[in-house]
Amino acid sequence: MTTATSITVRVPLAIRHRPGRKTVVTPMTDTVARVPTRADPALVKALARAFRYQRMLDQGRYASVTEMAAAEKIDRGYLGRLLQLTLLAPSVVEMITSGRQRDNITLPRLAEPLPTLWAEQLDVLAASPSGDRGPP
Repeated sequence: MTTATSITVRVPLAIRHRPGRKTVVTPMTDTVARVPTRADPALVKALARAFRYQRMLDQGRYASVTEMAAAEKIDRGYLGRLLQLTLLAPSVVEMITSGRQRDNITLPRLAEPLPTLWAEQLDVLAASPSGDRGPP
């Protein structure tokens, strides 16, 4: 008869609560380089929510935006603005998720009406208020 053996693995880590996010801090080793990211957590979260809500509409879980807003207990106008994020050009979404977006690309800026054509979106988002920077 064989006896069951178990292995316990302990990983030293600390979870630090910071406003708006949780960070896992692991011990630094010489072999693993830390990769910093500039991705805006609010923008990434808004994009994730937008695509989640769009998927729920596409799957027929809700018949309308009004019904979904009531079920999710959020304002219908806010939900509509979030759903507009699903119409962003793929290159803009990729820039946001990788943290390479320009400083003028913020959630309030993306909530404003944008052109439907992706090339026009890039032109509008490339224009900064002061006009001193190049394309995104």
